[in-house]
Amino acid sequence: MKIKQAKFSKSSPDIKSAPTYNCCEFALLGRSNAGKSTFINVMAGNNKLAKTSNTPGKTRLINHFEIITDRGMFVIADLPGYGYAKVSKTMQNDWQKNLEEYLLHRENLKYCIQFLDARHGLLENDIQMISWLKINNLPFINIMTKCDLAKASEVSKNLKEAENFTKTLCLPFSSKKPYYKDKILDFLECNINL
Repeated sequence: MKIKQAKFSKSSPDIKSAPTYNCCEFALLGRSNAGKSTFINVMAGNNKLAKTSNTPGKTRLINHFEIITDRGMFVIADLPGYGYAKVSKTMQNDWQKNLEEYLLHRENLKYCIQFLDARHGLLENDIQMISWLKINNLPFINIMTKCDLAKASEVSKNLKEAENFTKTLCLPFSSKKPYYKDKILDFLECNINL
């Protein structure tokens, strides 16, 4: 599958104000600064499509991106990260409520994509998120980012640990090693039909 065009669609605070589409959607989940925005840019071949930042917690809305491929169209929804973002407890609670509502009630949601940092593996709030996805029977896979920043042995160990815990697919990813992109595109291609 080849991505022909990728464009930002809309930022929404919650599911009520989110745009609707006649195609499937993949929701990106992960800790603040897990590399979701970089992932979008690498997959789209446009390093200015999604805003990246070294400051955790910059994504505070649900950002929708339309991806047009030679096999059809799908949508990526980049959800606010969880973890160590420097925001108030009230805002964190609002994010949590909106995130849960979105994931439980978004009609065209095909898969959740859980992002894990290769340097750290599964952290406590990742485990909480994954457990919540399992309890609610939401289909998901894992993408382990920043594989270029960890030793190969560490990446291999963390990938196996994530697969054993989640009982689902875990794919490596790095913005510096574009060949990782192919397996992710293969997965998306197999799942872009509603």
